[in-house]
Amino acid sequence: MDTIASLFSFITTPVSWVIVQFHKVYGALFGDDSGWAWGLSIVSLVVLIRICLIPLFVKQIKSTRNMQVLQPKMKAIQERYKNDKQRQSEEMMKLYKETGTNPLSSCLPILAQSPFFFALYHVLSSIASGKKIGAINQDLLDSARQAHIFGAPLAAKFTDSVDKLTSLDATLLDVRVVTAVMIVLMSASQFFTQRQLMTKNVDLTVKTPYMQQQKMLMYIFPVIFAVMGVNFPVGVLVYWLTTNVWTMGQQMYVINQNPTPGSKAQDAYLNRVLKTVDSRGQVRGRTQRRTVKAIVAKGPDRNDIERKFITGLSKKGLAAQEDGTVQKSETAVLEAEGGAAPKRQQPKRQTKAKRQTAATSGAAAKDEPTAGSKPSLQKQDAPQDDKPTSAGKSASGSSRQAKSGQRKGPQRPKHPSKK
Repeated sequence: MDTIASLFSFITTPVSWVIVQFHKVYGALFGDDSGWAWGLSIVSLVVLIRICLIPLFVKQIKSTRNMQVLQPKMKAIQERYKNDKQRQSEEMMKLYKETGTNPLSSCLPILAQSPFFFALYHVLSSIASGKKIGAINQDLLDSARQAHIFGAPLAAKFTDSVDKLTSLDATLLDVRVVTAVMIVLMSASQFFTQRQLMTKNVDLTVKTPYMQQQKMLMYIFPVIFAVMGVNFPVGVLVYWLTTNVWTMGQQMYVINQNPTPGSKAQDAYLNRVLKTVDSRGQVRGRTQRRTVKAIVAKGPDRNDIERKFITGLSKKGLAAQEDGTVQKSETAVLEAEGGAAPKRQQPKRQTKAKRQTAATSGAAAKDEPTAGSKPSLQKQDAPQDDKPTSAGKSASGSSRQAKSGQRKGPQRPKHPSKK
């Protein structure tokens, strides 16, 4: 740990200085030696760091979503160039460049917090050892060693011996109960944060190995935090529990306001937008207008949830515009009120008996004379051919000639050479 502390010594002094400044504020309210003054100083340090990391958090969200979308393409590249690792890497980098995706962006917030975490750990370890560090002088060191949170000193660990805890004016039971509760809360908050990300903010229409990896991390990370938390001082547990709670709240806000397309969170969000449009008749807020604008711009590439939203607007007589607003549409109103032209209905298929009855009645009606017409008393002569038919030829013979392919009527005389 001394080697790690030396690597992060450049940030130890700024971290200790920030803690001292917050301690001056909270010390005036709770007392300089109060555990709440020192504990809230650590919490305020976390809040300050996380506010500075918000831009990185936004990049993390974008990178995570882009990685989810690119998983099918990445898998296709791996299968296509599975025997050529160099070409596979080149195609991967080309895909990242074309889509503007950085795989390391999802790790940026954790990597950015690491120096502050190790610096705080080194500061608290120095307090436990009774050594001055950074902006913490001897008076502040004595005050910090006397600070307790629910009976546990800030520098105490779950694995500390009874003698060391006695020197910090604490008991083994108090320290282990407080640290155990903090470790459980820290692991539970980490699990809940990852779980709501997997169950609510993941595109369910895309099944990729990335989702399986995230599901595994959902169970692995809490176990890792629980094992590592045994060796963390109480002050570091306060730091890590605070940053987990902050991450959980930040994640809930993102899921509610900017969900992943195709996820359950998007369905719930668009339903809320639809209710707002129903009650107010317009889209409220820039975030909602930006969402509607993005849906309109997708056109036929919308997912099922977005199509459902557009259909819901049509039923209310509204149509989404390219600028993200909604307006009344006459076509949508007719469709919603049932005033559109009725669909053409196909006639019902009649049974065979009914069709035969209709045909018989039609033929009978055709044979009957019409009203006002006089029946003819003279028999009409049938037209006869110019030449009489020979007696030796019967009707059956003529039919056989027709069947044999011979031409009816007078035949062409044969050529003299063929006689």
